[in-house]
Amino acid sequence: MSASTIIFYILAAITLGGAILAVTSPKIFRSAIYLLFSLIGIAGLYFWLNFEFIAAVQVVVYVGGIVVLIIFSIFLTQGSGSDMKDPVKIRSLFAGLAALCGYCLTYYVIQRTEFHPQLEQGPAEISVARIGEQMLSTTEHGYLLPFEVVSMLLLSAMIGCIVIAIKTRSIK
Repeated sequence: MSASTIIFYILAAITLGGAILAVTSPKIFRSAIYLLFSLIGIAGLYFWLNFEFIAAVQVVVYVGGIVVLIIFSIFLTQGSGSDMKDPVKIRSLFAGLAALCGYCLTYYVIQRTEFHPQLEQGPAEISVARIGEQMLSTTEHGYLLPFEVVSMLLLSAMIGCIVIAIKTRSIK
């Protein structure tokens, strides 16, 4: 087994282990910390694939921004030391069925799709300028519209959180 394969398995174990622990941990603060490890593992995979810019964005935006925001939200709601409620049993059953259906659908799509690895064509040339052109392009292969939709979704979520926080403070 080569060193590259060993590094991949270590990064995959960090990512998957953090993700599983984030979902299954009974303490909400620990779940946020496990999510941090999972996102760092994903950034490590980007570094391993030589996508340094995307790895840096992963660390700055998700690890440095989103996880810190989640941790501050936990502290502001004063729920950092308490255990989360146990899920309703029927919801756990439906969650398991949804995960199984998602796995089966993914397996079916992978089996039916012709997969052409990019390594046969040579390494892709990725630059920051090319990423910027793709992100801000309005052509059919650009990502400007999804980028704006996600920003509107995040803005509406923040407004919803503020409204909920204001209503709960006025009730007390």
